Amino acid sequence: MTQPLVSIVILNWNGRNYLQQFLPSVLASTYTNKEVVVIDNASTDDSVQFLQREYPSVKVIRNENNYGFAKGYNEGLRQLNSDYYILLNSDVEVAPGWIEPVITLMKSDASIAVCQPKLLQYKNKRLFEYAGAAGGWLDYLGYPFAKGRIFDVCEEDNGQYDKPSLVFWASGAAMFVKAAVYGELGGLDEFLFAHQEEIDFCWRAQLSGYKVYCCPQSVVYHLGGGTLPKGNERKVFLNFRNNLIMMAKNLPVGEAILKIFFRFWLDAVSALKSLLAGQVTYFIAVLKAHFAFLGWLFSRRTNSLFPKTKKKRLQGYLHKSVVWHHFILGKSKFSEIVNNKD
Repeated sequence: MTQPLVSIVILNWNGRNYLQQFLPSVLASTYTNKEVVVIDNASTDDSVQFLQREYPSVKVIRNENNYGFAKGYNEGLRQLNSDYYILLNSDVEVAPGWIEPVITLMKSDASIAVCQPKLLQYKNKRLFEYAGAAGGWLDYLGYPFAKGRIFDVCEEDNGQYDKPSLVFWASGAAMFVKAAVYGELGGLDEFLFAHQEEIDFCWRAQLSGYKVYCCPQSVVYHLGGGTLPKGNERKVFLNFRNNLIMMAKNLPVGEAILKIFFRFWLDAVSALKSLLAGQVTYFIAVLKAHFAFLGWLFSRRTNSLFPKTKKKRLQGYLHKSVVWHHFILGKSKFSEIVNNKD
């Protein structure tokens, strides 16, 4: 039987050094029916020239501008004709057989549309990685966390999450997705630009009746940036704004109104706490994010992708507050917060 065609797609912007360091492991992947594609978001370094010179087998798609993560991928993926896409960050090291277990799992159930491998830290391979660990979850107030990572705390990997499992979201650092479903859902929401767009995509996928999985039999190592630097105003802005937009889009209207109102207060507490600690840029970024969300809500909603229904049962959804359990009750492990009833 012919293997499905898998496109390993790396979005690049001025990442020549990452390509030089990590691309060889990607090219060494043992899965046979694959292509490696780099979508370049109008880099100003010599990324494209480097690829053309050193790796002529890699397909290069050049975007006219830096479209960010969401539109950057959407523009490039439209030019491919594959069965599966793997959205892979340029700073990820993979093992030779990392693709086969995920494709086998996804082929075993036609409703599995999105899947991620287990993400461990590149610099400390014993620890789960911040960006996705062993699969993403979401609490009832819209706070993302993961199996193996609660806010800033990353657990040591001792095999405790090695069973393939349903999750809420798969990490955009290494996300397998059925190409047909990607097209059906309209791809990533380009209004979000970057940050949490993969969570929104997985939420819309679940609401369309598809499943999202983590396959820990596949392991990759992500260099990443660790926890979000509070001094980076742009990243803080996008995370807070996009999280509110995501809730407004995907929750039933009444539920969204109540939860977003509460989130405004929680965000304000976080911002004021940072201001008192001298982190002015963080405070300003949260304030800007709230105004930007209101601007989207009243005048720019038509620019976003909405689910057709909001009534599906969600997997990987915590019906309680991860904030309460972590910051008030002091629980730092996924297994301490999530039980079999959740």
